[in-house]
Amino acid sequence: MRFVIVTGVSGAGKTAALKMLEDMGYFCVDNLPIQLLEKFASLLPEMQSENVRNVALGIDARSGSALDELEVVLNRMKNTGYDYEILFMDAEDPVLVKRYKESRRSHPLARTGRVDEGIRLEREKTKFLRKRADYIIDTSHLLTRELRQEIEKIFVDDREFSNIMISVLSFGFKYGIPADADLVFDVRFLPNPYYVDELRPLTGLDDAVFNYVMDSDIAKAFADKLEDMIRFLIPNYIKEGKTSLVIGIGCTGGKHRSVTIARELFSRLSQSGDYGIRLEHRDAEKDRLLKK
Repeated sequence: MRFVIVTGVSGAGKTAALKMLEDMGYFCVDNLPIQLLEKFASLLPEMQSENVRNVALGIDARSGSALDELEVVLNRMKNTGYDYEILFMDAEDPVLVKRYKESRRSHPLARTGRVDEGIRLEREKTKFLRKRADYIIDTSHLLTRELRQEIEKIFVDDREFSNIMISVLSFGFKYGIPADADLVFDVRFLPNPYYVDELRPLTGLDDAVFNYVMDSDIAKAFADKLEDMIRFLIPNYIKEGKTSLVIGIGCTGGKHRSVTIARELFSRLSQSGDYGIRLEHRDAEKDRLLKK
């Protein structure tokens, strides 16, 4: 039986993760008082005899002052022999603030009414949980279906998981550099399909454009060097505790060259399956929409 404690900062997707685990056959309990945690764990053998195969338990800031006792309780459970895993849901502060504004909900620790203050306090209170976590999923850039894929990978397929989510993002410099990009690469030196009449209305999502760019020796060499550098950086970022990496690939309009290289990098990095990875084209269709 797998016993998973789902926790994290409020607004990062803990409730969504619990619902997904429930859909995957886990018996889920949310916001159980911490004082009952050991008693709940002692009942797991009985639950297993009732054909409950896996259990997930949600714990968050709503536990109030009892959250301070959780570290002692977890240590005691580990010493007693209870085997549990911790999934920590996280997201960047600006993303959390935006989510709270959109939902019009108040943060459980925002005593003064300011969400950013609540987030700061919660991070302090849950710091020990993040350090102890077996898995950290940063949902800052994840769609719901992408989160489900990550949850499934860990808790259903039982595949190896690195605590980092990589986003490969194509964009156009004329529309601005993405504010959340950690790494930015300028590919405006590559052959430009814009100057080929039949390719101009297409995007890097079309094979004709993709092949035009990637058939050049300079594009192949750049893709090789870029992949090599990113593969070098990823384990070092993980070692430093980074859980989200946004790689921006930019050309003039974000339509041809950046989309092509982003596709190529995504394809290469996806082959290992060692970490979560997603692909997004921010500006690929923007010219077409603006013309309309």
